[in-house]
Amino acid sequence: MTEHNIEPVFDRESKILILGSFPSVRSRETGFFYGHPQNRFWRVVSTVCGEAVPETIPAKRDFLLRNYIALWDVIASCDIVGSSDSSIKNVVPNDLSTILDEADITDIYVNGRTAEKLYNRYTKHVCKRECICLPSTSPANAAWSFDRLIETWKCSICTV
Repeated sequence: MTEHNIEPVFDRESKILILGSFPSVRSRETGFFYGHPQNRFWRVVSTVCGEAVPETIPAKRDFLLRNYIALWDVIASCDIVGSSDSSIKNVVPNDLSTILDEADITDIYVNGRTAEKLYNRYTKHVCKRECICLPSTSPANAAWSFDRLIETWKCSICTV
């Protein structure tokens, strides 16, 4: 069983929550979300918010909070082979009340179809809130160009 080792990022001012599925091996090693340099998450959200890409963990945390974004993952622990979402088994979901009870979250977004599937299966019935699925920023999602990701993410997360 692999444990999620990254604390959620949020504060009382957070308005949107973005959930991934489970941290990649690289993210677990670096101790922060979307730690693999080929994942387009930080480039996408910084472009959408009109800012430079944050490079350090403190800069990434500050960026999220400044833009009213909470960030976490659906899964607290699971059996996983490497970083392969398709290998995920024996899921224990994160308790989103940690964020939802403190912040006035207006929308919950999931980063990709796997996160959506996991959210709907393990979390939706608990928090009784729908999620909005955005296309994955993973490099494995090669069908979505950077520009296409920007357009779709911009229409969603820039409403705060």
